[in-house]
Amino acid sequence: MKLGSDVAAVVTGAASGLGAATATALAAKGVKVGLLDVNEESGRELAARIGGTFARCDVTDEASVDSALAAVRAAHGQERILVNCAGIAIAKRIVRRDKETGAIELHDLASFAKVIQVNLIGTFLMMAKCAAGMMTLEPLSPDGERGVIINTASVAAQDGQIGQVAYSASKGGVQAMTLPVARDLARDGIRVCSILPGLFNTPMFAGLPEEAKKSLAATVPFPSRLGDPSEYAMLAVHICENVMLNGESIRLDGAIRLAPR
Repeated sequence: MKLGSDVAAVVTGAASGLGAATATALAAKGVKVGLLDVNEESGRELAARIGGTFARCDVTDEASVDSALAAVRAAHGQERILVNCAGIAIAKRIVRRDKETGAIELHDLASFAKVIQVNLIGTFLMMAKCAAGMMTLEPLSPDGERGVIINTASVAAQDGQIGQVAYSASKGGVQAMTLPVARDLARDGIRVCSILPGLFNTPMFAGLPEEAKKSLAATVPFPSRLGDPSEYAMLAVHICENVMLNGESIRLDGAIRLAPR
């Protein structure tokens, strides 16, 4: 897909981290970007800075998704690009024994379900809503391409660590959806790929002490540092521009394989 002012995009989780970097990179290519997030203050600030349109969106709520998409489509027209970056993470073992009391504690169902709802079901909902809109568009090229969807999974989908049962399940589901959804949408010229980031310097790491960040960075074979969100954005832009990338899940991780803890 040739990126420019005649192309509209929607980015979820766009107020910070990977989503903000991707929205910025697409806008730099001239794309009209709709920024969706629950963080209104940061989202509106970034939208103003890059010339995009912000709409508050809870990806777990269908009415919220419909309202947000209606708002950005009113400003930019039907999107041809969707980048799903909205996500949350928690750290809990499925069952653990308290070292002091010996009591056995179970992972609560509510927090497990919340991670699945945001990361997996939210991704599914956004894909379905945006693909339905993309289907109404005329093809861009002789190949018949109408649009592209990029999802954010994680290396935890393949080598999840202790305490990542909810997060790994949600991101594994995102990766598992990639090929069947690409096949579902192939006849209509809509491509689907997922990116599996490794350790990136995003708000998820913001609360860590500097020494902890350095320790994590040292586990990455090369380059031995945390990834920068702009590097995720570079790959997202390339996927948009390279029509042969379809149905693929791509690790972006500096060759790291996560240890058990």
